[in-house]
Amino acid sequence: MRRRMLLWWGLGLLAAAVLLGAVIVFGYSEPPGFDTWWNDFVSAHRGEAMVDFAMVLNAIGGGWIAVLAVPLLVVLALLLARRWRAAVFAALCFAASAGAVQILKHLFGRARPDDMIVASDFGSFPSGHTANAATIALVVWVLFPRVWTAIAGAVWIVAMALSRTFLSVHWATDTLGGALVGAATVLLLAAWLLPRVQGLRPPREPAPIV
Repeated sequence: MRRRMLLWWGLGLLAAAVLLGAVIVFGYSEPPGFDTWWNDFVSAHRGEAMVDFAMVLNAIGGGWIAVLAVPLLVVLALLLARRWRAAVFAALCFAASAGAVQILKHLFGRARPDDMIVASDFGSFPSGHTANAATIALVVWVLFPRVWTAIAGAVWIVAMALSRTFLSVHWATDTLGGALVGAATVLLLAAWLLPRVQGLRPPREPAPIV
């Protein structure tokens, strides 16, 4: 994918995330109808298997595992593969995504659902777990652009998003916002760093003809 396309996609997804948060928080006094419907539906049909599945993803998708362990493992794997540029790119993506999530959480300060099953930090929008999942998925896809990495990444993002609503720690639109933020961060950094990540140099200007 060309750098200009990556840039426009990244800017578009980031703008969509900010606009979504602004509309939900400042445009509605109560959660939008879809958020309320989905939360009520999940609460009424929540089974033990759903909770177990969500608790596993809650553990590996957030906290020290997602913030430290997973990024360090990805960076270490890339370093062992002698792809230090890709390792730096991945580290920057993880840090930038986490920072963007916290900025938006404090900007919007959206309240979480009342029937949470697990304790969570401040701010419901965007979902940090889903943003982490999207960041990992997009980093892998940018570094290894294959159909299977795209499919696996999409499945991982959707699974994480569903797990957050299964535990009622996020509204459905929070998970959409998290996916947008995580993907946007990676695409914007890829637009800036992709030639360096791939070890490419800009073409030299042709020598003047004397």
